[in-house]
Amino acid sequence: MTKLAKISFSKAAAPKAGISVILAGEGLALGPIAEEAVTGLEGGLKRGADIAGFSGKKKTCLDLVAPAGLGLDRLIVFGIGKLEELTNDDWRAFGGAVLAELQKASVETATVVLDVAGVTAEAAAEFVMGAKLRAYAFDAYKTKKDGDKPKDLKLSLAVDDAKAAKKAWSVAEAIADGVILARDLVNEPANVLGPVEFAKKAKDLEALGVEVEILGEKEMKKLKMAALLGVAQGSVRPPQLAIMRWNGGKKGVAPVALVGKGVVFDTGGISIKPAAGMEEMKGDMGGAAAVVGAMHAIAGRKAKANVVGVIGLVENMPDGNAQRPGDIVTAMSGTTIEILNTDAEGRLVLADALWYTQQKYKPAIMIDLATLTGAVLVALGNLNAGLFSNNDDLAGKLLASAKASGEPLWRLPLSKDYDKIIDTPNADVKNTGGRWAGSITAAQFLQRFANDVPWAHLDIAGTAFGAPKDDICQSWASGYGVRLLNQLVADHYEG
Repeated sequence: MTKLAKISFSKAAAPKAGISVILAGEGLALGPIAEEAVTGLEGGLKRGADIAGFSGKKKTCLDLVAPAGLGLDRLIVFGIGKLEELTNDDWRAFGGAVLAELQKASVETATVVLDVAGVTAEAAAEFVMGAKLRAYAFDAYKTKKDGDKPKDLKLSLAVDDAKAAKKAWSVAEAIADGVILARDLVNEPANVLGPVEFAKKAKDLEALGVEVEILGEKEMKKLKMAALLGVAQGSVRPPQLAIMRWNGGKKGVAPVALVGKGVVFDTGGISIKPAAGMEEMKGDMGGAAAVVGAMHAIAGRKAKANVVGVIGLVENMPDGNAQRPGDIVTAMSGTTIEILNTDAEGRLVLADALWYTQQKYKPAIMIDLATLTGAVLVALGNLNAGLFSNNDDLAGKLLASAKASGEPLWRLPLSKDYDKIIDTPNADVKNTGGRWAGSITAAQFLQRFANDVPWAHLDIAGTAFGAPKDDICQSWASGYGVRLLNQLVADHYEG
């Protein structure tokens, strides 16, 4: 394994030594610097490409070891396909794919020549982001012998305008760091990362200028957050509510509010889950992790926006003090909730967190993220997160930002007719409507606590962890949501 230790930018020039990567469009279309780099290649690049069947198609490689006629130890020609069709998603994926090739080569220094048409400073930054995200590995708990320690890779990007690329990377790096923070949080074992420890991770954002306040059980009892506290009461670990404020916009402008479900481990409570796969429930705080990661990205790039992040942090355990099926609790809003299934706990945490956020901060919009339902995997698999919203304008902005950031969403319906499924004669609402339309009824439940604020709910149960590995993520935890939320703020709420 290779660790990406240093990233630098330089003026594009033909590489003279070491290992280099050049890009080739379909039909072996090279940039001028790459053309210069291969002029001394004995027999020509085309001959080697013909023998290998390489034509520059997307994410294909021609690997020439110690090519005769060049001073290089190794030359990798990386195919990028049709230049006119490339998007930021492509450049990000290329960065990850190239990093994978360099990891195979097990090198310590490498130069990538980005001189083909269409490589803007932004595209170069996306390329490096892809490389950095691909290089991520969660190995903090693996003991290593000297021979097993990862090599440090120094990666140099040769571009036409190094100054512009470096500036673009300063923004993209903050986003990448936010994604990596979210991945680390989701990957951490629950015995290490409890509610208190998670709240301290949020507190660390103060180093970036974020104002952070932590509410404990005593403060939440005063606020009458019985829905959230009911989930936590079966655990010896105390609940926390972490509030993060970034005041980068104009004074008095209503903030964007991001709310995350932070169940650091979910046994299901008294309605206990099956043993198979329960270890994955250390990731049931993926929504909270995305909010913390997004706040890191937004603050790290000094966004000109007002953003507040609120995360409810609990552990759902089945001890003698745990809440029972059939219990009725009163949320902060005054809504009474009948608990039919203690494994439908995330919506209880979010009910109080959403109500608190809209009441205290009067946000312009409010978005919650949660690994909320297995039903969303049945509907959408691991490829899209579910989007629910009470506001078409906000939903449209989120869908556009999802496309731009490469973190896809699919909108699912809300309707008063679904409320009938969560009606109960014993309280104002019950916490589950059963098997049918499970993701929708969960969203219907949450909508009651948005209090007419433009609101969206993102069910990320299929995308926060366990999704298929790809060019920029080889980790169990994906960090899903960080790029999406950052994109939404950048495109629509800065000024």
